[in-house]
Amino acid sequence: MSTFSWGAFAVSLAWSAATALAVMLGTFVIALARGAHRIVDIAWGVAFTAVAVVTFAASAGHGDPGRRLLVTVLTAVWGLRLAAHIARRGRGHGEDPRYEALLARAPGDRRLYALRAVYLLQGALVWLVSLPVQAAQYGPAPLSAPAFAGAAVWAAGLVFEAVGDAQLARFKADPAHRGRIMDRGLWRYTRHPNYFGDFCVWWGLYLVACDAGTGAAAVSVLSPLVMSALLTKGSGKRLLERHMAERPGWAAYAARTSGFFPWRPRGG
Repeated sequence: MSTFSWGAFAVSLAWSAATALAVMLGTFVIALARGAHRIVDIAWGVAFTAVAVVTFAASAGHGDPGRRLLVTVLTAVWGLRLAAHIARRGRGHGEDPRYEALLARAPGDRRLYALRAVYLLQGALVWLVSLPVQAAQYGPAPLSAPAFAGAAVWAAGLVFEAVGDAQLARFKADPAHRGRIMDRGLWRYTRHPNYFGDFCVWWGLYLVACDAGTGAAAVSVLSPLVMSALLTKGSGKRLLERHMAERPGWAAYAARTSGFFPWRPRGG
């Protein structure tokens, strides 16, 4: 087989959509039973992992085994680490204020609104954003330079995300830091090392998809663009900074620290 398997890929898109939907619907049922929708944030990483595994199974006999395994492992490591981190961070806490505010504006039944505005929306985003993971598994050519470059960018992103999360968790665990702005470690060079890490992860996975051919690159380029928009203009940086704006010391921190891409602090 020497060309991209478009027919098999099209069938796989349906399987991946069903997988993302199943994870989100299952999470919705659990959330109703628990009375808290914050667990959908845990399901985000789990859903990507599930889509990668299902696509890996569906692509057997169609794509290069090395690329199929590489992109599946990269996605699962990222997704399960993120899910575990969010689960630890939320242990013992009640509902996330973001979801309380969202559901307070619900027109009609709050449960149906949560299903539409949170779970179905996130399921659709999982399917869209995971297109590079899906497309990468249907290219027949063996691994080459773009895949290795993508894995390197992914690794840099994962380090930024994991180290940034760990540094912030240690900072918050110290009662002496209550109410203070985290400005140490990676947070000295970017206000959002975890979001920047996510950005690198998804552009890295897109490079792996590019290694599967021009068709795979074209069909999945929207994914990293959407993820970049979410991280910088959507529910990531913009929303968090709106919440942090009134914190003492935030204005000074924002003035000297890069908003997204890591850079030397201004004036220091």
